[in-house]
Amino acid sequence: MLVFGVLGMTILLFLTELFPIDKIAFLIIVSLVLLGLTEPGEAISGFADPATITVLSLMIIAISLEDNGVIEWLTNGIKKVSILPLIFMVPAFMFISATISAFISTTAVVIIFIKIVSQLSAKFNFSSSKLLMPISFAGILGGSCTLMGTSTNLIVNSVSQNLGAEELSFFEFTLFGLAFLAIGLVFMTFASRWLPKENTEDLADNYGIQEFLFTVSLTEKSELIGQRLSESILNENPEVSVIKLIRDKKVVNAPGKHVELKAGDELVMMGTVEDLAQFINQEDFILHVKRDTTDTKNLNQENETTADEKPVVMKYIELLILPGSTLIGETLRKIRKTSIFGTYPLAVQKRKNIRNTKDRLIRKDINEIRIKPGDRLLLELQGGSMQDLEQLENVAILNEHEIQGSVPLHKKYITLVTLLLVIGLASSGILSILASSITGIGILLLANCISLEKIYHRVNWQIVFLLAGMIPLGIAINNTGTDVWISEQFLTILEGQTPKMVLGLIFLFTMLMSGTISNTATAIIMTPIAMSVAAGFELPLKPFILAVMFAANFSFFTPIGYQTNALVYGTGIYKFRHFLIIGGILSVVLLVVGTLLLSTLL
Repeated sequence: MLVFGVLGMTILLFLTELFPIDKIAFLIIVSLVLLGLTEPGEAISGFADPATITVLSLMIIAISLEDNGVIEWLTNGIKKVSILPLIFMVPAFMFISATISAFISTTAVVIIFIKIVSQLSAKFNFSSSKLLMPISFAGILGGSCTLMGTSTNLIVNSVSQNLGAEELSFFEFTLFGLAFLAIGLVFMTFASRWLPKENTEDLADNYGIQEFLFTVSLTEKSELIGQRLSESILNENPEVSVIKLIRDKKVVNAPGKHVELKAGDELVMMGTVEDLAQFINQEDFILHVKRDTTDTKNLNQENETTADEKPVVMKYIELLILPGSTLIGETLRKIRKTSIFGTYPLAVQKRKNIRNTKDRLIRKDINEIRIKPGDRLLLELQGGSMQDLEQLENVAILNEHEIQGSVPLHKKYITLVTLLLVIGLASSGILSILASSITGIGILLLANCISLEKIYHRVNWQIVFLLAGMIPLGIAINNTGTDVWISEQFLTILEGQTPKMVLGLIFLFTMLMSGTISNTATAIIMTPIAMSVAAGFELPLKPFILAVMFAANFSFFTPIGYQTNALVYGTGIYKFRHFLIIGGILSVVLLVVGTLLLSTLL
């Protein structure tokens, strides 16, 4: 009864979101100790559980992939898929998302795709809603194909091992996963036509894909001198717009692609913070950040003195100007001379309204644009601190960006090879996933490809605490015989039913539970119960373990069961009914097919 009380309270807290998930997990640990449901050592064993450390290790490797530019390589390749018609783009994006998610965190993959799809939908004028839900579903299905694909798979494997089951190998259930993926891919390709249309501008705003105006100068030593705009690297990034060219104090608005570049040319550009960072790292350009823009000679000297310095992490702050701010009415040029608590204004984003269009902005030097309420300033944090900046009245700090300087090419190769090595060692069985992942971290540390100081701030510790808190709850369910009691009730209810029906009901019950609470929590609760049911019916354990693993992942009928669904639901372009109807149909199909496929193991 005590275990059921803890379980009920846990589910209630998850549903109401009264506390953050990490706080709920810690309260579970406290309650298990105080109620005597586990020994104190068992209550904290989740922090040392192989599944918890494996998930943490894989998160660190994923952060390294992002910081060293490997993710950027992938995204640049993915963007090329945009040339396909939408009917082919859906399965293509789903296949790419599923393939990557089989080896990298599904949540991280979907976050990247949200940004990519938002940019592409604005550029090519298609509805991103046609892609985001299919990509999320594909990420879940792809993550279900390998043991390291999702934390759910690792947790089910760890819990079942602790209860005496055999360890699952890396690709042991991949064929089942590929069958589910194929079904999902075909179904969502046709179902995407019934997904809603959305305002792509709002979606871009929600995910911080705002465009700023900034100015760069062409250095005298630049290799781009003599090249046309269409031939230069400026044409490689479709998200960056050259909206103005200043040459010998003459202004060319919206310069054509055939304009030939010359030394000292000033280009007014529009792009995101990430786009701006690319020009900071380019030796061909000087971003106007420290000197007057007409002093080309000084700019070149500055470039020479800093070219050999080691890459540093640069911090940028987005500042929203509110009514009453002392910055209102000031020009960007004047603000740069006064400095704002050790920060330096790099770019400005004008408040969107009917009169304020791109065409209107380019007719004025951005240094002379006056700041108005609702505008955003992009500040480089140089000698000041966030605490100083917070003293400013009538401004709001919206976002803080941390951008890595240019990464040496050898670090990108080392990081990519390390990922492939981790996958190879784990999939071949030479090392366990835990051993291979911590080996990978060791290689990255020795090669200076990751910084633990940075990792401490970027790891999603909520997931770590959730696993650490839920694992001892699974131990309490086993210690107190709760799993046996539940399985006895199942045996009574299902007496006389075929093994296939028993397996299908476990699959269904797990899927329904995963749609209401975390898929990880569902896996921890249901694994010992499913194993007890299998033992009670004297059936093999493996099909029941796999049923829990797949079903816990397949919560497509609700946006709250899986984090990636919550992400795309948070864009505001889907309603609950879209998941309930489209995701619900897919869930039913996978329930039937999953039961039939796994029953071949009985």
